[in-house]
Amino acid sequence: MTSFRFLLGIRARLTLWYVAAMMVVLTVYALGVYAFVSRSISRTLDSRVRGDFMWASEMWEQQPDGSVTWFDAEDIAQDEDNPWLQVWSPSGQHLLFQTAVAKRNPLPETAALAAEPSGGIVAIRSAGVTFRVLSRQAVVGGKSVVVQVARSESPMRRELQELSLFLLLGLPIGVAAAGLGGYAVARGALAPINRMADRARSITAARLNDRLPIHNPHDELGKLALVFNKTLERLEESFQQMQRFTADVSHELRTPLTAIRTVGEVALRDTRSPDAYREIVGSMLEEVDRLTCLVDRLLTLSRAGSQPAHLQIESVNLRHLADDVAAHLSVLAEEKRQSIVVGDLGAACCEGDRMMLRQAVINLVDNAIKYSPVESQIHVRVGASATHASLEVCDNGPGIDPERSARIFDRFYRGGYASDCVGIGLGLSIAKWAVEVNRGELTWEARAGGGSTFRISLPRTDSGNGATGLDRDEYEGDSRRAVRPMLVSG
Repeated sequence: MTSFRFLLGIRARLTLWYVAAMMVVLTVYALGVYAFVSRSISRTLDSRVRGDFMWASEMWEQQPDGSVTWFDAEDIAQDEDNPWLQVWSPSGQHLLFQTAVAKRNPLPETAALAAEPSGGIVAIRSAGVTFRVLSRQAVVGGKSVVVQVARSESPMRRELQELSLFLLLGLPIGVAAAGLGGYAVARGALAPINRMADRARSITAARLNDRLPIHNPHDELGKLALVFNKTLERLEESFQQMQRFTADVSHELRTPLTAIRTVGEVALRDTRSPDAYREIVGSMLEEVDRLTCLVDRLLTLSRAGSQPAHLQIESVNLRHLADDVAAHLSVLAEEKRQSIVVGDLGAACCEGDRMMLRQAVINLVDNAIKYSPVESQIHVRVGASATHASLEVCDNGPGIDPERSARIFDRFYRGGYASDCVGIGLGLSIAKWAVEVNRGELTWEARAGGGSTFRISLPRTDSGNGATGLDRDEYEGDSRRAVRPMLVSG
């Protein structure tokens, strides 16, 4: 089992691929070398046969009786060191001369070749040995004869066998050496991955600030380490947000629960009048309303992150929506002697889920009421361009630090305002989500002289029929896709 897992490792697979590739390369190389050497030896043997013919044509001796003879050393031990030679009459019918090697190694068909000398080299096999025979006419001693020479292929075969043995023995040695080298190369190449894996094993929830080592940020492994480090940064930020969320929610839940418990304990200490009990119960209900609001907002964000939004698409007049929200929150504004002023800069209609858009505007106006000073005005302006309808909520509050403006729509982020922090940091997140699922955009910009302006921008439609050219399924498909950007930012 261990060896099987080893073979599944990247290092082992790289080594096996390297060995396979080297085996193919070495095999092709060995076959190429064998073919080249074989062809070279064959040409050398043919050259020697032609050289024997030239020797036989020139190195003859004439006897006193006028006959012609050639040198023939019968005492040479090896036949390949003594030429194979036969001399025939011009017609090839009579054998005029024959060396001792030719007598010991008679070849068939030589008479037929002498009768029709073509001048080419012909291979003839005899007694398990192949000879290369050259038959050509020549003039010796003023007479025309047919000179026939031959060479055995046995020396060539022995050389090729030795070469084959060398290649066969060298091939596995070369493959083994390539395997060792490939394993060493793979081990060195994957060493940074092993170091990154060891470092990654040591990174726990308590050590998310650790990062993987990067030796060369420009190579593939360096880029991989950079991606992992970016992932760890996002994971660390998520853990920090979760810790802040746990602390914030715990604090927000503890405050009303403590208030309810305290009021209840005080109420039980003494006997009180019905009016006093009614007042105490009213205080407890106020804290219950605060808890209910917190839980509802948490459930809203939870549904936004876990499932697609199901929209009830209808034509929405933003002026009517602004008037509705202003009337709904006028009581809260009156408590701080504030006024909500709705301005209309043009007909602004869009298609969307009215309840979601209403919740977004309520959150924006509610924040404006919280952070605006006493006896101030909150402006809600509705307008339109050629392609978009917009709704702006402007307050006179302390404003937002520009360095922190990028995070004001994050969930549970409460450090965006320059003064004290109110609430738990969910209102803007819910508003952004509600606008984006309706294919819109929520942005912030600072006002000259202080305060903030939050702008909702939605695709505009005609007020008459509210048509956008999108059917309900396409709209809801776009809305489901619009949920995701908010989830990333929140």
